[in-house]
Amino acid sequence: MSDYPHMFTPLDLGFTSLPNRVLMGSMHTGLEETGDWNRVAEFYAERARGGVGLMVTGGMAPNPEGGVFPGAAGLYTPQDIANHRVVTDRVHDAGGKIAMQVLHAGRYAYSPHCVAPSAIKSPISPFPPSELDEAGIEKQISDIATAASRARDAGYDGVEIMGSEGYFLNQFLVTHTNRRTDRWGGTYENRMRLPLEVMARVRASVGSDFIVIYRLSMIDLIPNGSTWEEVVTLARAMEAAGASILNTGIGWHEARIPTIATSVPRRAFTWVTKKLMGEVSIPVITSNRINTPEVAEQVLAEGCADMVSMARPFLADPHFVAKAAKGKSATIAPCIACNQACLDHTFSGKLTSCLVNPRACHETELEITPALSRKTVAVIGAGPAGLSAAITAAQRGHATTLFDKSDKIGGQLNMARRVPGKEEFDGLVEWFATMVDESGVDLRLGTRPTVADLASFDEVIIATGVTPRDPAIAGQEHPSVLSYIEVLAGNAPVGDNVVIIGAGGIGFDVAEYLVTDDSPTEDLDAWKSEWGVADPATARGGLSPNGPQPEAPVRQITLLQRKPEKPGRHLGKTTGWIHRASLRAKGVKMMGGVRYDAIEEDGLRVTLEEGRGESRLLPADSIILCAGQLSERSLADELLAEGRQPHVIGGADVAAELDAKRAINQGVRLASSL
Repeated sequence: MSDYPHMFTPLDLGFTSLPNRVLMGSMHTGLEETGDWNRVAEFYAERARGGVGLMVTGGMAPNPEGGVFPGAAGLYTPQDIANHRVVTDRVHDAGGKIAMQVLHAGRYAYSPHCVAPSAIKSPISPFPPSELDEAGIEKQISDIATAASRARDAGYDGVEIMGSEGYFLNQFLVTHTNRRTDRWGGTYENRMRLPLEVMARVRASVGSDFIVIYRLSMIDLIPNGSTWEEVVTLARAMEAAGASILNTGIGWHEARIPTIATSVPRRAFTWVTKKLMGEVSIPVITSNRINTPEVAEQVLAEGCADMVSMARPFLADPHFVAKAAKGKSATIAPCIACNQACLDHTFSGKLTSCLVNPRACHETELEITPALSRKTVAVIGAGPAGLSAAITAAQRGHATTLFDKSDKIGGQLNMARRVPGKEEFDGLVEWFATMVDESGVDLRLGTRPTVADLASFDEVIIATGVTPRDPAIAGQEHPSVLSYIEVLAGNAPVGDNVVIIGAGGIGFDVAEYLVTDDSPTEDLDAWKSEWGVADPATARGGLSPNGPQPEAPVRQITLLQRKPEKPGRHLGKTTGWIHRASLRAKGVKMMGGVRYDAIEEDGLRVTLEEGRGESRLLPADSIILCAGQLSERSLADELLAEGRQPHVIGGADVAAELDAKRAINQGVRLASSL
């Protein structure tokens, strides 16, 4: 019997059946824009081979004005059909099913030609939209229906109509973006007219034996968002108009509440979807922060939905479903919801990938194949770079030995996992431990190999990480001064009034660690209170009328940096605002343009750029140094002096914060080439 009986129950849609209750949710990867349709096809085929019940593509534009950016991929010419057929044929050959998402960006389109129900500029785009007239509205409806029809011609098993996250159809539904007074605005009956007309026309264009999913915004998380009564009204109307399945959308892109970042509790919004169960008779899908088979099974068993949607977990491990089916869940590479290689790349115009799995979206050029000749490989350092290199080398058949001076694996991941909001890093370290065992790596902890110890190995990989940089501040030997390593390791008492020197990623992590007692990521009610999330049945749009109510800070924190710019400016593109907002809510003071003059008995003396060069004392019980890192490559230098040519990766190669994305990518790519 399966460990996950609900997850592996087929879903009968009448004209077709899905083998399980797992949907791979839509992700814009940038692959289609490369024009390499073989590469696109292999990305989806790999996930089909991994056993997912149904996949949804990234959003495809129905016309140029609806694209998320100029040149965005779509299906709005007959010539596009042949390209998409390459994908669907490959997926079907792999035994999978795939639906194409039709996404019209509306005012979110990063283009001067964007259109919307009303000429109200989005806060996340520099371009004000043009208000559509009657003919313009008809064109958008017709183009969406035509795109759906072409999707069927291209061999897709269905389409998903994107009606959430604040995109075009969602923009018609709420007065926040729809100020019209004609038949497309005003009353809710009028505001939902366009999405319903789109659904009816799509169904008419594709026939009755074709999956049509409507992605419905269950909770907008913006001012003047939909009420719960309106959500239910739309859901019932969509069923009547021909939807096969309702998928869940959570929050608009402009919402100031995180919805999928690692600090969001697992399954944080399944309670919203559960409210819709029984209101419609078609299947309902729930989504957001579901990343393990155990969580998926629990959600289904509790009746929160008929199906679960997971997107980024299929970047981390395309064989998620197959491994769960075989009782090998511990070997599923975990999505840690970091956004660093997926959404941060997407919103920076880069090709999507995955911090945990660098092969994501690179399946055709980064292949892990058996080695032509077996070598002995030594890897020194069991942080993310060394672990990924050792595991990959061993999987290819090399006799691999992994050394680390510590008594445990993980390197600086073991510090990151202590930060509130980064509990997912626990699972990443556990997965690395599982894969070290599974791959047959010879693990030697508590060991510092010498040059002589490494003489017999064919290849030596140095992944010894970083050491804290000495900021050379006068008086830093004072007992009030601590390093971030001491603090995050829990080896030093920290006072109530703290100054942190360095406002990079580590400085922000240390501030979060010191200002928080009980992590709200582990307590859904506390997290909802912290961010002001309420039941949409009592609060329009799901925004609490009381606003965010975070717990009081455990300590008073001042976060400093030398650069004369806004602290945290270089944090992750899609998560940096969350870290800044969270610390501001806890009363953390952030200051840039600071010169560190001296550490004195009562605190840190500084000169502030904005203070006309005046010196002042910042009182502090504890001063914590987060002033950057230096590469630890002493062993590499010793090997070079002896005429050896070691490979140097991770922090030992480039000391740039704690860059696990680059470290893991380097480790996998190096080991794949040995």
